[in-house]
This record gives sequence, C-alpha cells and structure tokens, in this order.
Amino acid sequence: MKKIIQLEGFSQYHPSIHSSYRSSACGPTTIYVILKYLIGEEFALDVNALYSLLGTTKIGLFRWRLVKRLQKYLGPDWVVAKCSLKNALKQIDEGRPVATKFDKYFTFQWKAEPTFKYHWVPLIGYEINDGELFLYVHDNGGVNRDSQIRKVPYEKDRKVISFVKIEPKKKN
Repeated sequence: MKKIIQLEGFSQYHPSIHSSYRSSACGPTTIYVILKYLIGEEFALDVNALYSLLGTTKIGLFRWRLVKRLQKYLGPDWVVAKCSLKNALKQIDEGRPVATKFDKYFTFQWKAEPTFKYHWVPLIGYEINDGELFLYVHDNGGVNRDSQIRKVPYEKDRKVISFVKIEPKKKN
C-alpha cells in the first residue's frame, strides 16, 4: 500500500530566501510548501515573511511556537496542532501534507542516527512494505540542489520525529 500527495517542493536555499535565513529556514519552507498546497495561489506570504511570522531563530523553529503562531495567523477556521503518527497518516489519506520535525537534540537521542538530525520537512506520503512503514518527505533541498522526495524508514526515526497537522475546521 502506497499513498503520495503530489505537491511542489521548494528549497530552503532558494535565492529568494535571505542568505542569513537559509541554514535555519527548513521550518518556514515546510510551512510555505504545505500552505501553498492547501490554500493555493491566494497564499501570499513567502518564506522570508514566514520566518519572521513564525518566530524562527538561527537554531530553527520550535514546534510549540509554530503551532501557536501559525494558528493565530490562520485564524479560527483552521486547526494547527501536534498530532500522532496515526493522525498524520490519516491527514495524508485525506489529502493534506503534514509538517514533520526530526529532532535528535531536544528529544535527547544523542546516540541516534536518524535520517535528519534537526530538520522540518513536509510529509507527503507513506508506504507499508512487508509490515514496515516508510514515510515520503520533501527534503527542502540543499545548497545547490532543489527539494527532492525521500523515502524514510519510520522505525529508524520514531524516537526523534513529531508531526504538526494543518487542517481546515469542519463546518457544522
């Protein structure tokens, strides 16, 4: 079973992003990619504006700050919240990418060898193969490379990974 959302990735090292932001712009870039997909062309902020709006620092974007500030920006018609793996996969099944954070340091997993040590990426899909779960993420690019889709083994990263869903509130 394999499910992948087709969305356009973006590199945190794109020339349009302030050079002083690039090394720590993975969080705002992830949110930019997700909101461009969910809202479409009406979404007018760029990564630089999101960097400031979300309160990103030189060491990155804290999950609690992302949730609080993005919820305030999007308003009451949206839900921005930490979610479980089960809920993240449900979001994918419903056609919504999920902000995913790999964090070896603030989870105190010093000896872990995760796919990313500290990095936000859009989760765009998953696959279960022989009972093993793999996540598909856009990696937000590199210094001289566009964002690309990567297949990540969940079990290897489970201790350092967390998810933030961004979904429209259901109308009653």
